[in-house]
Amino acid sequence: MNITIICSDPQHKIFPYLEKWIIKNSINHNISLVTRSKQITKGDILFIISCTEIIKENIRKKFKHTLVIHESDLPKGRGWSPLVWQIINGENEIPISLFDAEDKVDSGDIWKKEIVNVKNHEVSNEINFKVFSTKIKLMDFAIKHMNSIKKTAQKGKPTFYSQRKPEDSELDVNKTINEQFNLMRIADDERYPCFINFRGHKYKITLSKIS
Repeated sequence: MNITIICSDPQHKIFPYLEKWIIKNSINHNISLVTRSKQITKGDILFIISCTEIIKENIRKKFKHTLVIHESDLPKGRGWSPLVWQIINGENEIPISLFDAEDKVDSGDIWKKEIVNVKNHEVSNEINFKVFSTKIKLMDFAIKHMNSIKKTAQKGKPTFYSQRKPEDSELDVNKTINEQFNLMRIADDERYPCFINFRGHKYKITLSKIS
């Protein structure tokens, strides 16, 4: 089987998980990992994982299936950075949806959903491990069931998350750690670190669990 994975940012925390999955599955499949749509050729399955581009129909039709894996209970939570927004909002059950890609963002038929349970003390590396492992599990499911899947249409009124910006990780020096802990524990310390503006200077704030 010919499989392509597109993930826009090589610095994304899921990238090593994808690379490990490729090594494991390259015995049975031809697998390419790309970061831009112009690098995509053709094949059986195209997985869209943490991709900032909209993959248009002219590319999707080169594959039997083009699938997205997205951290929300679709049609709720379409859009950008759903995992981060849900953790910030205090959610402890994170749905992961596997579904068909369409021109309209996050609107395709559902193949399968999984639930990841997140404890209120877990920080980004622990949360990412659970979520990314579940995404890998859904990729395995897609390959196994691609010829027999019974899909379901999304039902209900869509809601949308906005794209995160670096300034969304700013902490308020006048609020307590308890009030801002969810933001601190899910922030990406390399790409979107927490920070404060204080006494005329900007400071990077990181959070690590030590016990």
